Amino acid sequence: MSLLIAHHAVLHILWMSTLYFVASTVNAATFNIRKQMSLHCLGSRCARRWQTAWQRPNMDPKRYGQPPNTLAEYALNQFNNLDYFDISLVDGFNVPMNFSPTSGCARGIRCTADINGQCPAQLRAPGGCNNPCTVFKTDQYCCNSGNCGPTAYSRFFKNHCKDAYSYPKDDATSTFTCPGGTNYRVVFCP
Repeated sequence: MSLLIAHHAVLHILWMSTLYFVASTVNAATFNIRKQMSLHCLGSRCARRWQTAWQRPNMDPKRYGQPPNTLAEYALNQFNNLDYFDISLVDGFNVPMNFSPTSGCARGIRCTADINGQCPAQLRAPGGCNNPCTVFKTDQYCCNSGNCGPTAYSRFFKNHCKDAYSYPKDDATSTFTCPGGTNYRVVFCP
């Protein structure tokens, strides 16, 4: 992984595997992840490796960061040879993000609003804005039974970031696809 000083953090996704990425804190830097660096760690094992590298110092790497976290989620070369990607606020929000294809597809997504500055008082947390499930731990917000809908809090997130998941069942307006083989750029704090 190369590390260059920049005004924002960038993650280039240049290989075909499934990776789940969480950024709990991000230093200003550019990150290039290349296939040859990840041949020995495919799937979730690789995801854990990259997540650990981007967490706060002295944090337990098995915990994958603590909410609030803005999540970039993607599964590459899946059903019908499509890449699936999204920005999720289901674990809250801590940094704005732009997730865009660099080739092969035109549709990028972003969540760049000042959510931390406008966060409802009940959801405020150091360094971010919690999702209501983290704060209230009720089925209405956590959707443990699988039967939930939008709430006033999820509408707050959706109004500020229309492309992002705002609650667990927000698939219809928040999951995006590109053809398999597409390269992506994820920018934190664009």
